[in-house]
Amino acid sequence: MSTTVRVTEQPISALFTDRWSPRSFTSETISDAELLRLLEAARWAPSAFNNQPWRFVYVLRDSPEWAAVHGALIEFNQMWTAHAAALVVVLSKETLVSPQTGAFQANPSHAFDAGAAWMSVALEATASGWSTHAMTGLDFARMREAIGASEGFAIDAAFAVGRRGPADVLPDMLKAREAPSPRKPLAAIAAAGRFQFSE
Repeated sequence: MSTTVRVTEQPISALFTDRWSPRSFTSETISDAELLRLLEAARWAPSAFNNQPWRFVYVLRDSPEWAAVHGALIEFNQMWTAHAAALVVVLSKETLVSPQTGAFQANPSHAFDAGAAWMSVALEATASGWSTHAMTGLDFARMREAIGASEGFAIDAAFAVGRRGPADVLPDMLKAREAPSPRKPLAAIAAAGRFQFSE
């Protein structure tokens, strides 16, 4: 297990620095009830007009649906997710009903809102002793077919859920990366008044 210490520039809850994205998972399983408890956190995420565009399709490792969803990940991600307890696909509804007109319209914030919901799950998982790792390395068309997703719902990402395992079970190329990553300085991401970023 990693002993990397993350240092913040401002005082924040340790929940944010305790959360990171491991690739090593034990073979421990997760129940539907426990996974749904983590997904419950997503219900309370903020969204434009309280539209709640996020949707989650999950498969447990020993379920019949696992092979199709796992097979829709790119080969690199299939390698390290093999022992995850569950895989969850994050989707978002691309339209909403206008509160002004009652008509359907494009929802420009669907992915932004789904990201907030995903982060809620990730933080709840951390608080509950589980780990998550989100990824966009997947065959989106194959994943759409694997889960039977309707048109009008964007597939935004997928994430693995499991109990964090030891780094030494990973292939050599991943062992050194199995630690909480650093972050850019606050000044590189936040500016007062005007855009001041070079990259």
